Amino acid sequence: MDGIRFLLNGQERTWQGSAGERLLEVLRDTYQCKSVKCGCKEGECGACSVLLDGRLVNSCCVAMGAVEGASIVTMEGFRETERFRVLDKAYASVSAVQCGFCIPGMILASEALLAKNPHPDEEEIREGLSGNLCRCTGYQAIVKAVQIAAGEGDGLW
Repeated sequence: MDGIRFLLNGQERTWQGSAGERLLEVLRDTYQCKSVKCGCKEGECGACSVLLDGRLVNSCCVAMGAVEGASIVTMEGFRETERFRVLDKAYASVSAVQCGFCIPGMILASEALLAKNPHPDEEEIREGLSGNLCRCTGYQAIVKAVQIAAGEGDGLW
């Protein structure tokens, strides 16, 4: 077997382990993607969110066998983009970050939403972020940050 080949943050990778291993553990333990957090291992909290071929997924629910030929983006890769800079500035402008545990997943959820709908209304933002739990902020500032990013990122998404 030649292994499971995929792109991780734009770099070609080959996984030689079990096809049944969770993407979450492989990203954290093998590739040192510490932005991918282990929150529940049940796909309920969004702390392990990554972009898989542009779709937001919970990496705790994805087996390595499912990533053959795919492109995976974690916060480590996304933070190098102009879109991240717009989201980062927007989140900072309204103090949307408190403890930070959920923020990589929230930022990637924001990216996935804005990539699909560059001008979402409040209800669409709440729906787009609904798979990501935050125990600190109450979500108001995060929703506002996405609204700001949508306005300031015109043409990026």
